[in-house]
Amino acid sequence: MVTFLPTRTGRLADVPSFDRAIGGAESNVACTLAAAGHTARWVSRVGADGFGDHLVGTIAGHGVDTAAVRRDPARPTGVYFRTAGDRATDAHEVAYYRAGSAASAMSLTDVDLAAVRAARVLHLSGITAALSASCLELMRELTAPRADRPLVSFDVNHRPGLWRDPDGPEVLLDLARGADIVFVGADEAETAWGVTGGAEAIRALLPEPGVLVVKDGARRATAYESEDGGRPGPPAGGGDPTAPGRAAGSAPAPAPGTRTDRTTCVPAPEVTVTAAVGAGDAFAAGFLSATLRGLPVRDRLRHGHLWAAAALTVPGDLATPPARDHADRLAALDDTEWGRLRLGPGWTAMEGAEEEVRTP
Repeated sequence: MVTFLPTRTGRLADVPSFDRAIGGAESNVACTLAAAGHTARWVSRVGADGFGDHLVGTIAGHGVDTAAVRRDPARPTGVYFRTAGDRATDAHEVAYYRAGSAASAMSLTDVDLAAVRAARVLHLSGITAALSASCLELMRELTAPRADRPLVSFDVNHRPGLWRDPDGPEVLLDLARGADIVFVGADEAETAWGVTGGAEAIRALLPEPGVLVVKDGARRATAYESEDGGRPGPPAGGGDPTAPGRAAGSAPAPAPGTRTDRTTCVPAPEVTVTAAVGAGDAFAAGFLSATLRGLPVRDRLRHGHLWAAAALTVPGDLATPPARDHADRLAALDDTEWGRLRLGPGWTAMEGAEEEVRTP
């Protein structure tokens, strides 16, 4: 989508002007991974209009391969407007104009499935599933068991305002059960599925994914990594993330009580927030980057936190992630030093000067 960001705080009815930017969970992840030096491809549909030109050109400008993006001459590019306030407050407003958009018409017949599957990791979002029946059919196909599919990453991204189907939460649960890596917030699990027992209760509801990451806001993130046949990603020494374990979906989920997990919980560093937007996509990108590099799960979570902090300390949805060496040094801190980490605006430029971003 094209995103319109207000030039000042206040109700949408009162804001006189907006700045144009890009938005979209999957494209945010692709742009952030490309900025970190990974090869990233974005596959979608946009209108044959100026906003479509802007989206494709801007995302390509971030280093993302957009060759498989198709133009729809009959449907417009989707747009949305939001207020400048924190999304967690009651005053926050979002106005989506996506019904009938080019992206909402994506289907099995008008998306380059070969381009989608020709990757080590395929990242999907529950937002796409909410756009239309054809988008949901596409998502079901991409998360269906296939021996030759890439590692499937799925961010639940429950957006109640997008769902016309009251069964939306159950649809998201079904899609998550077909993925290899799943990201979900504890708050959205409660809203969507009524789960109130914390990360362990969410894992009990979602035992199938090889890796489940439960994000608990600014407090912590917990990863459950299967030891009994899931596909948790590459081994610590690196390698192809599609190789370990069974082929995706080729075996049934473990019977209740038989799941064996390695559980890792990493507290989030303290962050001075500039704008509470884009952090979820940045976290997913950081975790996936570390997964592609074969880092241990603790470091994957720490990279997720660090990349989220990069997004939280800039005004817009997209932020350049910290340099790899810088992030690796911070991720390697011992638990005490990690617990003292304090990150504010400009911290990603402080490479080699960690003492400037944490208390004595």
